Amino acid sequence: VAMPRFSAGTNRVVAAISTAGPAMPAPPADNTRKLEVLYNATCPVCDAGMKQQRRMMSPENEADVAWSDVSCQADRLELAGLTLDQVRRHFYVRDDQGRLYRGAEAAAVLWRRTPGFRWLSALISLPVIRTIARVTYDWFADRLYAWNRRKGRW
Repeated sequence: VAMPRFSAGTNRVVAAISTAGPAMPAPPADNTRKLEVLYNATCPVCDAGMKQQRRMMSPENEADVAWSDVSCQADRLELAGLTLDQVRRHFYVRDDQGRLYRGAEAAAVLWRRTPGFRWLSALISLPVIRTIARVTYDWFADRLYAWNRRKGRW
């Protein structure tokens, strides 16, 4: 399995066989496309966040999202070209065209389908705000990963 590589300056995963597109595409405007969310429920904070996200989504939009807890669906990792450690550090969203988004960009894609949060998706997709959101998410994710290690969750 080829390891994913990240497009320069973004959290967008670019498969080794694909060509890099724009630095960070806008979240898909079409809410009818199927998404897959890859997360690790072994982390209690991550699990609570995904449960809350599911409750906030409308039934129609939630039905178009496949929720993959990689702690019990490890086969999803290989299909996405990710390692368990990568999903322990960040959550990912894969769209129907196979594009992977991680962290803050993944949140923007998911919030695009969440009533009451579409404005936040648009906001954190703006160039300067996107950078701040990415840095903030990555800072928090690093600390959360370390906390889970200290607690013996992995």
